[in-house]
Amino acid sequence: MNQPNQPMKTTPKRPYLLRAFYEWIVDNGMTPHILVDARSDQVMVPRQFVKDGNIVLNISMSAANNLMIRDDEVTFNARFGGKAFSIWLPMWAVMAIYSRETQDGLSFPADEYAEHMEAFMPDVPAPSPVSLATVGGSAVADEAAGAAEGDSQQESVGKDEPPPPKPTKRPALRVVK
Repeated sequence: MNQPNQPMKTTPKRPYLLRAFYEWIVDNGMTPHILVDARSDQVMVPRQFVKDGNIVLNISMSAANNLMIRDDEVTFNARFGGKAFSIWLPMWAVMAIYSRETQDGLSFPADEYAEHMEAFMPDVPAPSPVSLATVGGSAVADEAAGAAEGDSQQESVGKDEPPPPKPTKRPALRVVK
């Protein structure tokens, strides 16, 4: 039993909250994204998509194959620019989860895993707190959805171009006799 003045040692809440928010986002038909602190060499992501030490990953069922959210890691396979990658993220590197469509989500406190981050990145300053409102403007690496959706959902990282205009006239078939 714990001493009255000793705080009780509990397991981190992050993996539980990450799984719960992932399920909530998917159940509501939205696209889950995670913000990852990719400054450590322990974080296995395609480095060309890392911007300012962070990467945003689409972890929807159509983009992330074999997604596993365990208590100490997140793993999945995805395609970036048409190339397959195996992604491995220590739980301490996951900074937030949110819905692409509504930006609703949850930021995780950095102090929950402070001792892990210091062990792997002793000379790197801790990231500043992240607002989910600013996540939409950060580097987004939307993996290709693969054959399930037919064409790539890859968004160019760092591009601020508007999407191409949609045709205003609906296509129609004409019967020729």
